[in-house]
Amino acid sequence: MALAQGNDAQRQMLQDAINRFWWPALMMFGPNDDNSPNSARSMAWKIKLHSNDELRQRFVDNTVPQVEILGMTVPDPDLQFDEASGHYRFGEIDWQEFNEVISGRGICNHERLAAKRKAWEEGEWVREAALAHAQKQQARSAA
Repeated sequence: MALAQGNDAQRQMLQDAINRFWWPALMMFGPNDDNSPNSARSMAWKIKLHSNDELRQRFVDNTVPQVEILGMTVPDPDLQFDEASGHYRFGEIDWQEFNEVISGRGICNHERLAAKRKAWEEGEWVREAALAHAQKQQARSAA
């Protein structure tokens, strides 16, 4: 909210963030229902209560008005409100980008894996301490 009420540079920072995260945010709900290999089974087993497409539509319907209230724009030239359905209609998602990311070829993949390796290495002492504590507790219980 502060960025939206800030100076031109701050407002531009907010718009840049919206531009950068809009499409990945829509992708996070997973592939379209027609192309989702697990969605139907998850729905049948009641693991999921709503489909990928339903959740994505709810997100768009809730988020677009918030973006507009902030005086920003959604980076989708096809975005429009459909009076008949009461929902926003949005452009096609670039599923090739989505598939690249989940296949480990995303633009941040190397950084993400490096951060995971670093966390694993730096957390070794915690794992060792937890193991030592568990062994100590087990020895006390056995005595």
